[in-house]
Amino acid sequence: MSYNRVIALLLATSFLAVRAFAGGLLNANSASDDELSSLGDSAAALIIANRPYATIGDLNAALGASMSEDDLELLYAKIFVPIDLNTASRENILLIPGVGRRMAHEFEEYRPYTSMEQFRREMGKYVDDEEVARLEMYVTID
Repeated sequence: MSYNRVIALLLATSFLAVRAFAGGLLNANSASDDELSSLGDSAAALIIANRPYATIGDLNAALGASMSEDDLELLYAKIFVPIDLNTASRENILLIPGVGRRMAHEFEEYRPYTSMEQFRREMGKYVDDEEVARLEMYVTID
């Protein structure tokens, strides 16, 4: 086996390990057809047919007509469109599973975010490290 192939294999394995650690949260815009198939045929077909999504609200609108709120919350534990901490609407923040109005307020209160470390520190005032890591999977800073 060539050196380059070994490096490529190690990088791919590392990526999969990080993804598994992150709970396997898929990005609705970039997930492959195979990855989406694990969500069920109808959800996968709807997601693919309406890509790309500018926001999680767009994905929610595409799926909302055919899924209950409870089903959507379960789905969003597996697939999401990451939200920008500095520009996301309250409605989009509330689509993060387990985030209620109080936590959404905390997301908004500390804007503008300059780093993920700031997000971890501020959210860590309200929830434990495990929950901060889970919330971090849903957000970006652009």
